[in-house]
Amino acid sequence: MTILNVRGLSKRFGGLQALSDVTFAVPQGQIVGLIGPNGAGKTTFFSTLVGLIRPDSGTIKLGDASLVGMKPHKVAALGMTKTFQNVALFAESSVLDNVLTAGLLRHDVTTAREQALICLDRVGLRSVAHKLAGELSFPERARVELARALCTGPKVLLLDEVMAALNPVEMQEIMDLIRSLRDDGLTLLVVEHHMRAIMTICDRILVLNFGKLLADGTAQQVANDPVVIEAYLGRSMEAHT
Repeated sequence: MTILNVRGLSKRFGGLQALSDVTFAVPQGQIVGLIGPNGAGKTTFFSTLVGLIRPDSGTIKLGDASLVGMKPHKVAALGMTKTFQNVALFAESSVLDNVLTAGLLRHDVTTAREQALICLDRVGLRSVAHKLAGELSFPERARVELARALCTGPKVLLLDEVMAALNPVEMQEIMDLIRSLRDDGLTLLVVEHHMRAIMTICDRILVLNFGKLLADGTAQQVANDPVVIEAYLGRSMEAHT
């Protein structure tokens, strides 16, 4: 079943064509990677999907719901949200309260608190639920951001550089978590610069370049595509790990 359907998505900022006629569909329960060089349009694309930027043309459908023109909180309420690379937590509030606020999108305070604890447990942070968010390490803060997104109850979750600045052990833990979320039926779109990670965990990869969808296929298909290699991957995968 198709959960996310994007057709003809375009966005221009002055003389810059940030997105150009991007079209694709995502079945429920897939991990889809989004890669491309800096300036390829990845950030604009994610922001457009969740309502932070309105496209000039095109359609975005989550199930049967049309999302173009909706405010971000309404998009989230329908079931699609994103994490942010620059994590902004309430430093003087507890980890639990930071996650609980996202749960208020769907629940009363009591239920939101219960869901927040479940989400913190899912990302491995239940033990620091009552710690101040400002006391956390960067990897822990990134996990709080992920828990906060999960607490909105998404059908589609957009992950923006969740593995940035993680060591190999921490990266593997996040990769395992992403797979487990997929196995539970969640659909995930992942922007990530760690090529080994994205090639390993993704069922499918989209390649953007200058706002255009350059390729769409499995990791092996994308890695062996001469056009992709020239545009992004370079001669060796090792240079991008």
